Amino acid sequence: MPSTDVVIALRAVHKDYRGLRPLRVEHFELRESESVALLGFDRVAAEVLVNLITGATLPDSGDVDVFGTPTRAITDPDAWLAAMDRFGILSERASLLELFTSEQNLALPLSLEVDDMPPAVRSSVRRLADEVGIGSEQLAQSVARLDADAQLRVRLGKALAMDPRVLLAEHPNAALPPDEVPRFAADLAAIAARRQLAMVVMTADVTFARAVSDRVLMLKPATGELTPASGWRDWFTRRVR
Repeated sequence: MPSTDVVIALRAVHKDYRGLRPLRVEHFELRESESVALLGFDRVAAEVLVNLITGATLPDSGDVDVFGTPTRAITDPDAWLAAMDRFGILSERASLLELFTSEQNLALPLSLEVDDMPPAVRSSVRRLADEVGIGSEQLAQSVARLDADAQLRVRLGKALAMDPRVLLAEHPNAALPPDEVPRFAADLAAIAARRQLAMVVMTADVTFARAVSDRVLMLKPATGELTPASGWRDWFTRRVR
């Protein structure tokens, strides 16, 4: 069961990001070890939400608290960088170096010595690779040669490398072939449970959302209300879930 400790709280948040309408989130809480999936955030809105949660940007109005501290109160760059270590971000915005191998990409959060990798770093990378489902053959390949599933798993490994307390995932399954989605969803849910991660997953796929989360919430963009997603219509299949 999730802890009662709140790690992320948004209240009456409003952020204008030059979209069709501002991003509004009336109320949201994430607790220790809880996984929540959010529907209704497109890719740009998902990026804005992640930036608000991590304190990379501030809301125009309203409050964002992380680990009990308002993001407005984090004014020192060193304090902000230290706070960022508590977050892992799974996103296509997290670039992969295509000329590097998967092993070298996984090592980058841990060390810049990726050509002559220290044994301790190599050992940590191998453990990460096993955890996220990257095989030894894939480790030796450049990421440019990997398929979408393997590239996503490299990104997941990089997001987990610094042992974050919260994982923020922006539409992680969007580029996956449909037959790969259930396996990745099961692996992601298992990793979050094993690490006791708190996790926010933004997706347009309600089936994926339910597979990786304890709660599935749907955003009402006009009001910012987040409501349980029962009865949400999947516009890809035209079925009501």
